[in-house]
Amino acid sequence: MHHDIHGLAISTQSAAAADAFNDTLRGYLKYRADLPQRLGRTLEADANFALAHVLRGYLMMLSYKQANVAAAREAADAARPLPRTRRESLHLAALDAWIAADLDRALATWEDILASDPTDVLALRLSHFNYFWLGRANSMRASLARVAGSWSPELEGWGTLLSCECFAHEECGDYETAEPKGRAAVELDPGDVWGTHAVAHVLEMLGRHDDGIAWLKGLEANWKGAANLVHHLYWHRSMYHLERGEFDVVLDLYDRCFRDLAGPLTLAAPDVYIDIQNASSMLFRLERQGIDVGDRWTEIADKAEARIGDCVSAFTLPHWMMALAATGRYAAGKRMLEEMRAAGRTGGTVPTIVGRVAVPVCEAVLAHRRGDHELALVAMRPVLGELYRLGGSHAQQDVLKQLFVDCAVKAGRGEDARLILAHLRARYPHVQPEERIGYRDAARRFAA
Repeated sequence: MHHDIHGLAISTQSAAAADAFNDTLRGYLKYRADLPQRLGRTLEADANFALAHVLRGYLMMLSYKQANVAAAREAADAARPLPRTRRESLHLAALDAWIAADLDRALATWEDILASDPTDVLALRLSHFNYFWLGRANSMRASLARVAGSWSPELEGWGTLLSCECFAHEECGDYETAEPKGRAAVELDPGDVWGTHAVAHVLEMLGRHDDGIAWLKGLEANWKGAANLVHHLYWHRSMYHLERGEFDVVLDLYDRCFRDLAGPLTLAAPDVYIDIQNASSMLFRLERQGIDVGDRWTEIADKAEARIGDCVSAFTLPHWMMALAATGRYAAGKRMLEEMRAAGRTGGTVPTIVGRVAVPVCEAVLAHRRGDHELALVAMRPVLGELYRLGGSHAQQDVLKQLFVDCAVKAGRGEDARLILAHLRARYPHVQPEERIGYRDAARRFAA
């Protein structure tokens, strides 16, 4: 029996498969675009390697795309009759739970793994990521705290732990603790895009736009070979330029960097959830500032129509709806809402959130575009306190708050505008609404 990068037993008798699996783990931790090829080499070396099949299923689920769930199930079935360690059996159980839309059970299983094997990087990284996409920042931070004592700078992947800690602390509002951890991770590896991303969030939340631009520009030479998270880094950079009113720069970054339709990453996977979130949220923000975005909505709307009924990623749904609404595809938007309501009745962790939170938010998106701002407020007001359940970071969720405040201003509803402004002042005390481009006018009009 061979072992992974942290000395944990893996059920393959092939040294070549073990080496390839560890290379795949490294690729996963570092967001490498060639991750499928690395995993392919693992299975070529040993087609009866259970954990490699489980990892294949995990990667399918990490696409947050309904069309890939069947492939994840096939991978789980392939692993089921194969020899496995206890830890690998738990990973299979977590995959089964995820496929069944029971992410609460999947997270509990990953935590069981970490209780016995706190250096299991798969369980650590998968739980971190899924806590995030469920809006559970405190759970994300607590999970890392439970295992941190078993890690050390000598352990491979130490930088990954630091990057995850940075992001978890940032999402919990502890920027002072977060920033040094992220910078330490990037100092260890300037190509650590998760650490780079985590620091970018800190700088965004602190309103340090000049520092953010310098941070990302200074590191972009190290991103060659990275996956779509690189697009998100350019989105972060565009957010800083947006706050500085540099709209031409934002559009240039949109077309060249984070929504380059001819780019290899986009061509390989043109509807990746994070890319759609980047694009739709930025177009929405630009239009709020009176910027003509041309026909950029059209290609997103085309993809949105093809994904109607796909409710695997709750936070992506309002972004799909933004594109449908922006292109006047209201009938398609209605069909999408019907499918979302149906999904919400099926049970499961994410479907419940879709029915409870994503549906009214998407109703508000449609109403806002149609100019029915009162209706949008009525739809969205009851779930304002639950927006976090959709997942996404504070920076990403901000577009939904901008939608609500825009409706409040246009409907002349001062109490609703003040509600959001008070939330922003309390939650993000380092940058007041009067200083933020998306809230400046509302803050002046509805001063407390």
